[in-house]
Amino acid sequence: MKLAKSSVMVWAVLALSSVITPVAGAQSASPKNAARKAKAVSSKTTAPAAHSADPSTSAPAPPMKSEVVAAKRDPFQPLVSDTKPSHGPLPPGKAGLIIGTVHVDGTVKSPGGMMAVVSNEERRVYFIREGDKLYDGDVEKIGLDGVTFKENSKDAFGKPVERMVTKRIYQSAGEQQ
Repeated sequence: MKLAKSSVMVWAVLALSSVITPVAGAQSASPKNAARKAKAVSSKTTAPAAHSADPSTSAPAPPMKSEVVAAKRDPFQPLVSDTKPSHGPLPPGKAGLIIGTVHVDGTVKSPGGMMAVVSNEERRVYFIREGDKLYDGDVEKIGLDGVTFKENSKDAFGKPVERMVTKRIYQSAGEQQ
C-alpha cells in the first residue's frame, strides 16, 4: 500500500516538473499564471480520470487585470495655499484695477451721477462711475462716504465666490482699506 502511494507521488512530481520547466523558462508567462497552470496539471495527474499531463490540453488562463494607479495628492502640500495668484500683465486703465488694492480718495456728485476718485498701488488716479467693470469685479454703488464693489473671486478650493466690498473714504476704527 505504501509503495502504491509513493509511486503515485513520484508520477505526480514528474508530471509537475515536466510542466513547470517549460513554463518557467518562458519569458512572457507571469509567475501567477505558471502557478495556476502547475496547480491545474497537478490536480489532473492526481485525479484518477486524468489520462495525460499535457499542458496544451488545459484551459487557457484568464488574462491578467492591469491596475490603473491614479495620481494622488502630495500629503505634505497644504490644502490651502498662502500665496496669492499672480495676475500677470493687467489690462490698461480701469479694467486693470484690482479691488483689493484700490484706495478710495474721494467722491463727487455730478449732474451725470456719482463719481469716485480712486488710486491703485502705483499711485495712479482713476475716475470711476457706477457700473464700471474692473479686473475682478464691478462698481456697484458710489455714496458720499465710500464705494461699494461687487468682487468676483475664488476661495482656497477654487470655488467661485461673489462678495460685496465697501471701501470708505474715512475709515472708522477697525476697518482696513
